[in-house]
Amino acid sequence: MAVNGTPKRSGWWKDAIIYQIWPKSFHSARGSPTGDIPGIIAKLDYIKSLGVNTIWVSPHYKSPMIDEGYDVADYEDVNPDFGTVADAEQLIKEVHQRGMRIIFDLVINHTSDQHKWFQESRSSKTNPKRDWYIWRPAKYDSNGNRQPPNNWASNFSQSAWTWDPTTEEYFLHLFAIEQPDINWTNAECRKALLESSMEFWLKRGVNGFRVDTVNMYSKPMDFPDAPITVPGSDIQPASSLYCNGPEMHNYLREMGDILEKYDAMTVGELPCTSDPKQVLEYVGFARNELSMVFQFDTVDLGKTPGDVFAFKPWTVSDFANITNKWQTFTNGNDGWTTSFIENHDQGRAPSRFGSDKPEHHDASSKMLALLTVLSSGTPFVYMGQELGMTNVPLSWDYKEYLDLNTINYIQRLKDQGKSDDEIVKKYMPAINLHARDNSRTPVQWTDGPNAGFTKEGVKPWMRVNDNYKQINAAQQLEDKDSILSFWKQAIALRKEHPALFTYGKFTSLLDYSGKEDHKVFAFAKDAAGDKASSATNKQAIVLLNFSDQEQDVSKIAKGKVALSSHKDTNASAPLKAYEGRVLLV
Repeated sequence: MAVNGTPKRSGWWKDAIIYQIWPKSFHSARGSPTGDIPGIIAKLDYIKSLGVNTIWVSPHYKSPMIDEGYDVADYEDVNPDFGTVADAEQLIKEVHQRGMRIIFDLVINHTSDQHKWFQESRSSKTNPKRDWYIWRPAKYDSNGNRQPPNNWASNFSQSAWTWDPTTEEYFLHLFAIEQPDINWTNAECRKALLESSMEFWLKRGVNGFRVDTVNMYSKPMDFPDAPITVPGSDIQPASSLYCNGPEMHNYLREMGDILEKYDAMTVGELPCTSDPKQVLEYVGFARNELSMVFQFDTVDLGKTPGDVFAFKPWTVSDFANITNKWQTFTNGNDGWTTSFIENHDQGRAPSRFGSDKPEHHDASSKMLALLTVLSSGTPFVYMGQELGMTNVPLSWDYKEYLDLNTINYIQRLKDQGKSDDEIVKKYMPAINLHARDNSRTPVQWTDGPNAGFTKEGVKPWMRVNDNYKQINAAQQLEDKDSILSFWKQAIALRKEHPALFTYGKFTSLLDYSGKEDHKVFAFAKDAAGDKASSATNKQAIVLLNFSDQEQDVSKIAKGKVALSSHKDTNASAPLKAYEGRVLLV
């Protein structure tokens, strides 16, 4: 795997700018209710024009789509709604022909219950694949009532265990019932899993993977009860027990050995891991485990642990301190970080962190673009983010929400006796703010029928956001002052100054540790990396106004304006409402 003791990995992903596609909602070239792989191919020139150089395609595998493709029935096949293996191979070829790279999603904590391996596993206790999943006998209370093996809650608001009457045992699923967890302690299973899910696609030219739930594979196999943190509930959050288990790094090094053969990258989804020292164990270059990870502290602002739909207030200081933490944890070591504020599991950034009011929408979308693109590490852009797509209107009936997590949450409210009227008035504002459905509405390409997502007369799988006539790619492509144009400028600025924005040293310019009610997030980027000595500009200053009021920045502003979300501004002028400004020193 190494040549003369030197890893074969080039580290190309440090200069990557990655555009995420959730295929079901991206674009339909076939005129069907869902997006498809030919639709992605048709938009590759548009994607390349943004300045990104890598594409991440979320799950496109064969799946019953209980959890929108994160329930994989066959790693080596493609969901027929999206296309065929030949289509996927053509996509890889077309991406490479444009000088870009492509990564796929890797979902290997669990499979679908329709996967042939699980079908065999559940057929009998003596089946050779029985131990490829996690089965346990029931427990019984003092009255003789059957109970799950422990009190763990799944991530989808239900018990993490389901009784299977065929063999009269429970199987573990940390997510939906239809997503049984794989038993990673079984070496035969692990080998077959990595060959099917990774090598099959690496041999076809894929350049890496976004790795789903990357720290959940090593569980405590005695399955102790979780501590009681939700009084009165028979199921309890258990992430402290099943995340970052004792064998995780051994498993990831096995994966790293495979990836190294192809100079492939990984970005891991690393929830419930807030200690930078612990995260560094995953992303240190010499460890050959993960290239980088998604840390969720920023996008979890406003969410309540154990009840992600319950809103809690946050401040700009909270935002700044979290950003500072994850922009600096790789200082002086061989780790790498990421920059993102949207993905398929989050509400849209303007609605959550800026303002989606018409008078502030464009400015706040541009301001948040600067945060994403000009932070250190590898930036990730989610489809439609470059257009300033927003959350769905609060006026939508909750029946329009199609994500399993949202549906289960609303059902639990009903089971608790909450009326429809109470759900709408008391709970829907927070659900609307955080629901994953917000990022899964079809991309708004035009102001025509179905927003250009699919042909006229076809009902899209999910309702198009009502504001597609005001927010769409066709209009923004013609407008040099549009959000889309601004994203292109921000990405071009990043590429022009890699020593500042890709490799630069991050420093907060204001004291966010006290009680002062800051409205501005201000940080400097000092040139670093191999190109630092030859860099024309040794420092950049980024000023971000998170409010609808002007803010004085004269004490910290210096240099020349390189880019601003408002025209005709100067370096030390007050920041206008939701203005983002970049200064080069």
